[in-house]
Amino acid sequence: MTDPKTWLRKNPQVRTIRVAAADLNGQPRGKRVPARFAHKVVEDGTRFPFSALNLDIWGEDIDDSPLVFESGDRDGVLRPTDRGFVPMPWLEGPTALLPIWMYHENGKPYEGDPRHALALVLKRYKALGLTPVVALELEFFLIDDSGKTLQVPVSPRSGKRRKAAEVLSIRALDQFDTFFTDLYDACEEMDIPADTAISEAGLGQFEINLMHQDDALRAADDAWLFKMLVKGLARRHGFAASFMAKPYEDYAGSGMHMHFSVLDSDGRNIFDDGGPRGTDVLRHAIAGCLAAMHDSTLVFAPHLNSYDRLIPENHAPCGICWAYENRTSAIRVPSGSPAARRIEHRVAGGDVNPYLLVAAILGAALTGIEDAQEPPEPISGNAYAQDLPRIPADWGAAMDAFEQSAIMPRILPEDLIRNLLLTKRQELYYMSELSPTEQVEIYLDTV
Repeated sequence: MTDPKTWLRKNPQVRTIRVAAADLNGQPRGKRVPARFAHKVVEDGTRFPFSALNLDIWGEDIDDSPLVFESGDRDGVLRPTDRGFVPMPWLEGPTALLPIWMYHENGKPYEGDPRHALALVLKRYKALGLTPVVALELEFFLIDDSGKTLQVPVSPRSGKRRKAAEVLSIRALDQFDTFFTDLYDACEEMDIPADTAISEAGLGQFEINLMHQDDALRAADDAWLFKMLVKGLARRHGFAASFMAKPYEDYAGSGMHMHFSVLDSDGRNIFDDGGPRGTDVLRHAIAGCLAAMHDSTLVFAPHLNSYDRLIPENHAPCGICWAYENRTSAIRVPSGSPAARRIEHRVAGGDVNPYLLVAAILGAALTGIEDAQEPPEPISGNAYAQDLPRIPADWGAAMDAFEQSAIMPRILPEDLIRNLLLTKRQELYYMSELSPTEQVEIYLDTV
C-alpha cells in the first residue's frame, strides 16, 4: 500500500475525499472530507456511531437495536484499511475514497463490522498455516429506468434497444463498448483486477470476473469497490447498472459466484491430488459448505427480491448438492488443471455484501475441514429434477434458519448475527407494505 500521506502529496488535483466503511447491507457509510484535512483521518481515524454499520436498506436506524438508544448511540473509531486511497472515476471532479473499518475505543475490532468478520475467519485459516485463494464473478444488469417500465438502455452505437437475452454475444458487448472501455480503464485506476466480460442470460445482463488472489480481504474489497464503480459509472453514461438479484420476472437473475482453493504453508493447493477427483480435504470443505448452506441462505439471499431469483430451472441453484462440472448444482468442482482444483459456490445473488459472502463460504469450508466432514455423493444430471434438500424458499424462513442455526456462530460473530437479524426483520416488516414497483425502486440503486 502506498502511504496515504504520500499519495495525497502526489495527487494534488484531488480536492475532496470520501471515507467509507461497509455496513451489513454492503452500503458505503461515511463522510466527505476536504483533501487538506485528510491527514487527520489517516493519522487519527474518524468517528461515527456503531449503529451506522447496522442500518436498514433505507439507511434508517434499527428500531430495537441495542446500538442506538439503549447504549446512548456510542461512537466507534474508524481507521484506514491497508487499501489506502482509491480514485473514484465515476465522479466529475478528482476525488478519492479511503476505505475504513471500525474499532472500539480500546483498539479492539468491532465484531459487527462485516470486514472484521471476514478477517476473523482468515485468522483461523492462518493459525492452521492455510491461505484461501479467492475469485468472484459478478453479474449485473444495465437498465434504462427513466420510464415506468425497466428496459435495456438504447445502444450508444446503434441507437437501438435489444429486447432479448444474448448469451455470450460479442454484439451485445460491442453495443456498450464505450461503457465497458471506461469501466476497464477505471478498474486499472482503482487497481481492481477485472478480467473477462461476457453477456449473460438476462435482459441487458453482463458478467465480469475478478482474478484469483491469495488475499481474501482484498478480493472482497475489490468486489465492494467494483459494485460502487459499476453503478456510479453507468449513471455517467446515462443509464443505471444494478446488482439486484431479479429485476425482470421473465429472465434469469444476477448471481455472485465465488471460486476458491486453499494453499498450505508451502504454497501447495491442498485440493489438488494430481487428478480430476481432488483430495479428501476438498471433500471435507465441500461437506462444510453443504452443511452450512441452508442456515447461511440469509447471507446469500439477503433481500426480499433475492428469492425471486432462487427458483428451479432459472440458472440459480435451489437444491443443496455438489457435482463435478455441473452448473445446476449449488457447489461445482470445475474441470481443468489439477493444480487449479477449486470449489465454485453458486448460490449467492449479486445483491450480497461481499465481505459476508466470503466470510460465510470460507468459514463453512473451514468447519468441514476441521471436523473432517464427508459430503454425500456428487450428483449427476439436472439438479432441478432431483429430490434434494432445499435452501429456504422465502426471506422469513431464511431468517429463522439463520437465527436458530448451530453452525453460524462457528462462522460469524455473535454481535453480527444479532445485528443482521434485527436489520432484516425490520426490512421485512416495511417491505411487506410496498408494491413490487416500490420494492424495485428501493433495490435498483442500493444493492
